[in-house]
Amino acid sequence: MSRRTTDSASESENPDTVEQENGESGEDQRVAAVRRVGEAGRRWRAAQLAGCAVLLAVAMTGGSIAVGAFRDGGSATVARSAAAVDPGLMNSGDLDASIASVQAHLRNQPKDYGSWATLGLAYVEQARTKGDPSRYPQAEQALKRSLELEPDNEQGLEGRAALAAARHQFTDALKYADLALKQNPYSQRALSSRIDALVELGRYDEASKAADLADSRRPGIPVFTRYAYVHELRGDVRTARAVLERALDSATTPGDISYVATALGQLAWNQGDYDTALTDYARALAADDTYLPALEGRARAQAASGDRATAIKGMEAVVARYPLPQPLVELGELYEDRGGEGDKAKAADQYALVDAWTALARANGVNADLDTALAAADHGDKASALKAARAEWARRHTVHTADALAWALHVNGRDKEALPYARQATATGYRNASFLYHRGVIELANGEKKDARTHLSAALKLNPGFSPLGAAAARKALKSLEADK
Repeated sequence: MSRRTTDSASESENPDTVEQENGESGEDQRVAAVRRVGEAGRRWRAAQLAGCAVLLAVAMTGGSIAVGAFRDGGSATVARSAAAVDPGLMNSGDLDASIASVQAHLRNQPKDYGSWATLGLAYVEQARTKGDPSRYPQAEQALKRSLELEPDNEQGLEGRAALAAARHQFTDALKYADLALKQNPYSQRALSSRIDALVELGRYDEASKAADLADSRRPGIPVFTRYAYVHELRGDVRTARAVLERALDSATTPGDISYVATALGQLAWNQGDYDTALTDYARALAADDTYLPALEGRARAQAASGDRATAIKGMEAVVARYPLPQPLVELGELYEDRGGEGDKAKAADQYALVDAWTALARANGVNADLDTALAAADHGDKASALKAARAEWARRHTVHTADALAWALHVNGRDKEALPYARQATATGYRNASFLYHRGVIELANGEKKDARTHLSAALKLNPGFSPLGAAAARKALKSLEADK
């Protein structure tokens, strides 16, 4: 598909070229990307890297994913070009087919800047839903072409904001969202991207104001879900759930129903309410039984409820199609917790895939330091975890980066330095059992036994199944504190 469709079309105008450069298949590009990074001097040995690359390619191509794309504002007007393809096409349920349709349109209308932007946004969504960061450079090319054809067009700027956020380049995401809002102050996608960027930069007061502004200008499911998350970060779970329930009541498409119900399930799981979480995930999967975030959340809730066998089966299906760091680590820990014959090796395979994904992500312009810090601290190179956590903290001060840095410092034996960051991670009131567990362990290492007991107990009271390994370690630490009385 790398051939030119017309003699007059330039290389940058050819949607087939943007899709697949040099005739390489998607799998070949992914494996080649990992190998190139390895040759540049990544920390694992060449033989290990090759094995990880093969596993990652298999995981990424294990099955097609039929999902509704653009949850966030799919009904918005795309472009001022009369020939533009409506981005609502991306809600058809088969993202790959929708992308092919836009590519076919661009072969006939290569100057249609709106459809180039639609294609770029579709690649961003495809990367997200398939855990395939090799799509990001292709998205960048398509969005660049859109803005070359029509500088400062609204949808192209929205796409650049979405791409920057997907790559964890949140300062750039905020910049492009603000530029898009100059073109259209009521752009739902740009308003939503602005909230996301401010949240991920740790600018929570500004994010709250941005959520209020977005709600006044373009209320709807994309804004409601972000409004709820801003409240959850401040510990206001009641408001967050009420907003999400209203959003679910207003949802009409399968994509919107599954998206909001999954957010409700995650909120319930964070509070240790597994029955409600499983009910919410069931609502999501009744609308779309292929929706991977709901499948992942359901497996997590099943594990926390004690149904480990079903949870492992479910999580195996998820990582076969969605090989991102969090589900890979979760599956590895489920194997370790089971402790059967061969489970240790199976767990190691999952953690190796995290390393391979991180290398591939970085090769395609994704800032993966937070993913690296969280996974490596418990299941990888501790020095690399600390280096990554420090790099992420230099970019943004969020509760998640504070927690990651605190834990990376702890596993490297620097508990006195870790304690202020552990406290900062819990300072907003965000109810997260992992954060409380990490703080308790760090307090215990610093000899602050009373505070350690308080936070370890709080973690298990909030969400007793927050992690197969972490919850067990928290209970063990509490027993040691009781024995010291």
